[in-house]
Amino acid sequence: MRIGAEPPQRLDKALARDVPVDASLSRTRITRLINDGQVTSRGKPVSDPKLRVAEGDIFEIVVPPATESHIGPEDIPLEILFEDDDLIVINKPVGMVVHPAPGTPSGTLVNALLHHCGDTLSGVGGSLRPGIVHRIDKETSGLLVVAKSDRAHHGLSAQFAKHSVKRYYLAVVYGVPDANDPRVRGVKGVSFETGNIMRVTTQLARHKHDRQRQAVLFQGGRHALTRVRIVETFGNPIAASLVECWLETGRTHQIRVHLAHTGHSLIGDPTYGGKRKLSPKALSTQGINAAHTFPRQALHAASLGFDHPVTGEFISFEAPLPDDMAALIAALKAEKTG
Repeated sequence: MRIGAEPPQRLDKALARDVPVDASLSRTRITRLINDGQVTSRGKPVSDPKLRVAEGDIFEIVVPPATESHIGPEDIPLEILFEDDDLIVINKPVGMVVHPAPGTPSGTLVNALLHHCGDTLSGVGGSLRPGIVHRIDKETSGLLVVAKSDRAHHGLSAQFAKHSVKRYYLAVVYGVPDANDPRVRGVKGVSFETGNIMRVTTQLARHKHDRQRQAVLFQGGRHALTRVRIVETFGNPIAASLVECWLETGRTHQIRVHLAHTGHSLIGDPTYGGKRKLSPKALSTQGINAAHTFPRQALHAASLGFDHPVTGEFISFEAPLPDDMAALIAALKAEKTG
């Protein structure tokens, strides 16, 4: 392939820009091919992704056949909302990890997808496996889109990078994030938009002392923006609320960290929420007990929309609240007796 006019100075960026669209090669994949000696110029391997290039330079890229994944297929039931040759949309249950990792080598969504998809997968990233372009936590339920082909992986990844994917979550939180609350208005990084929509803008990074947690920063870290809208409130006075959250960025634990930062942590969140005392004056005994014993963060990825990476059609999906969150809300609504 020939480098076009006004190329980026780095080889990996230039190749990613000019490689034919049908090749569906991401910059990450190209960098890996360079490191593996699969990119040549004048018959000699080029090993430096940062090599300076110029218009008219010619490179040859060899894409080896995809290898078998080291991850094993497992016959695990999946709730599939949509599937074609390029992608699959799943309603992930609570308790399922998305990708194998130390401590969770099996029983994951990827294991299940390898069994379900069989030989229909393309060589996503160089191996025959589904392409994970975003994740939700083990104890969060809801919607995920997964690539089955290189072209879908490349196209979906580009949309997530541009923050154009529409993702809406439902969460049950302590209190109510209301613009009329001066305490919330005084929290750094919090502002309110028209319609009583709370906007949380911070940086996020790993916690200095607990590597399993994320921490809010205002210097360093990675930019994170969450919007929150009140859907329903529970108790008199209000003790909890159902909120809708949508993401402009998709950082690890973003919704959980941001809501905890505002003083409205998720009910059941063992990492950022704890078990806050709820007043019997506000809620029934049933509601208090349900909130106190809820076994996970009350968070559900309820809506997902994106442009199909091959057809260009905008498609969207919704997943109803899982039974445990629906039961929690019903308990919070229960009338006090006595």
